[in-house]
Amino acid sequence: MAIDYETILRGKYPAKLHAQRVVQYIRSKVPDANGILYLEGRHTKLLEDSDMPEPFRQRRPFFYLTGCSLPDSYVIHDIETEKTTLFIPPIDPDDVIWSGLPMSVEEAKEKYDVDEVKYSNELNATLACIGNEKASVSSNATVFAIAGQVSEKVSFLNFPNTNFDLLKEAIGYTRVIKDEYELALIAKANAITAAAHHAVMKQVKNATNERELEALFLKECIKAGAKKQAYDGIFAAGTAAATLHYVKNDEPLGGKQLLLVDAGCEWECYASDITRAFPINGKFTPEARAIYDIVLRMQTECIAALKEGVVWDDVHVLAHKIAIEGLSELGILKGDKDEILAARTSVAFYPHGLGHYLGLDTHDTGGNPNYNDPDPFFRYLRVRGKLPAGAVITVEPGIYFCRFIIEPYLKDEKHAKFIDAEVLERYWAVGGVR
Repeated sequence: MAIDYETILRGKYPAKLHAQRVVQYIRSKVPDANGILYLEGRHTKLLEDSDMPEPFRQRRPFFYLTGCSLPDSYVIHDIETEKTTLFIPPIDPDDVIWSGLPMSVEEAKEKYDVDEVKYSNELNATLACIGNEKASVSSNATVFAIAGQVSEKVSFLNFPNTNFDLLKEAIGYTRVIKDEYELALIAKANAITAAAHHAVMKQVKNATNERELEALFLKECIKAGAKKQAYDGIFAAGTAAATLHYVKNDEPLGGKQLLLVDAGCEWECYASDITRAFPINGKFTPEARAIYDIVLRMQTECIAALKEGVVWDDVHVLAHKIAIEGLSELGILKGDKDEILAARTSVAFYPHGLGHYLGLDTHDTGGNPNYNDPDPFFRYLRVRGKLPAGAVITVEPGIYFCRFIIEPYLKDEKHAKFIDAEVLERYWAVGGVR
């Protein structure tokens, strides 16, 4: 059933619910934990050798406990009382001249799911007061904060203890399971992104260069209110699509078969991530259509396999099995399919993981990848273990014809016996489908 995200998003971002989840995790590790959670938002920073600010991106742990995108902000969550206090920048007359009036305490209290809002020049006094109160009743009172994300001017001297390790772990763990509001944010981002993809598909016949289509995509997102992208988009024509994270986006389209678009906006810090490949002139070549159909089958069957408790490694292997079957039917691969799987020869054509968690980051927390895995099948998986109910995960298999990756396989006896180089010659121009 489709999410009625517009209705859901009329409410407040559930920051206090997230704080409760984080505290529950911390207490699963430290049963008698008490004190406060302390987080800082991203601070404004000037570009190097410039008086202009860097593009602002809110710290995700801070947003998760506040829903607040304001720079130079802070939050305290009292573990015992469950009181959340947000600190926002005070009014600076010089800033008002250039940037207008900032959000007021009253406006912030109305907008965010917090109990109290103060200006940030009250932060240390508030910390001192809370610290004294906590220390008077418990020697275990602790400030849980994130290492490297505490300003030098901030003092925790009045608290008996500090812990700079557990909070980041706790937030990373709890972010995996999305609540209804988070699902609505992702659905909103996905809806805008889907419309932008459609606009690119409609215009591709009239474009002459990849950059025109990237510009169109950005225009459609901004027009819909999504000014920020979840990641740098990929607009790759022809053989450029065989480069997984292609970055140029400025090559001509003429004479090329497919355009691969991997792009997504974010909505209130939550990411979308959609990839599609389609013929530039509106009609597939037989080779491109054959590869497209294999990848489509990889995706649909892997999505159908998803449910709570499924081991993600198994779903990834399923994608490889389907790829091997399809490439064997085309004659690109030859020999026993089980032997091809065991040799890992299909990695030459499908060298990345099947997908990743999606949320406040495009590659969201909780995946626990092992990039030192000696098995090339699993080395780049961004998710390991069983899938939990309530998580959002992408399923984005691909087949690519990248000479840099495949040619070493053709020179390796272990793999070369499974690849028909003569048949392969017909497919280099396809580039890649994801």
